[in-house]
Amino acid sequence: MDTLDPRGTDLGKDLAATVRARRELGDDYDSVLVDSFLEKVEQRIDDAVDRRVRRRLAEQDMAAARDSRRPRPADSWAERYGFALITLVLAIPLTAISASLTGLPGMVVVWLGIVGVNVVQAVRLNPGLFPGRDRSTDDD
Repeated sequence: MDTLDPRGTDLGKDLAATVRARRELGDDYDSVLVDSFLEKVEQRIDDAVDRRVRRRLAEQDMAAARDSRRPRPADSWAERYGFALITLVLAIPLTAISASLTGLPGMVVVWLGIVGVNVVQAVRLNPGLFPGRDRSTDDD
């Protein structure tokens, strides 16, 4: 039953009490009784609207939180390939420095880091890249 239904328990009782009081007190108290009853109705409406607004805001907050956790698809060429190109450009001086300081082991470490960073970026931009990946934690 709706909270604004006059047959509801509280509002119906208030209306019945107001009508009884009007009959007992006469026409002199009409405006006072009507104002009192209308205040109660107005309070009920305000409470119902407040609940609905709070519920709607909570739903919007939940939707925003879910959307913020989902990776956005890469929209442009720069988003998809720019990161990889930048890491390859930076790989040239890093390879030269590591080769001159530590030789082959340093170069292997540098290139493993470059490949690792690019794999992480690729997975971030394409969440379905690994089909066996558990996505249930993304939807919570």
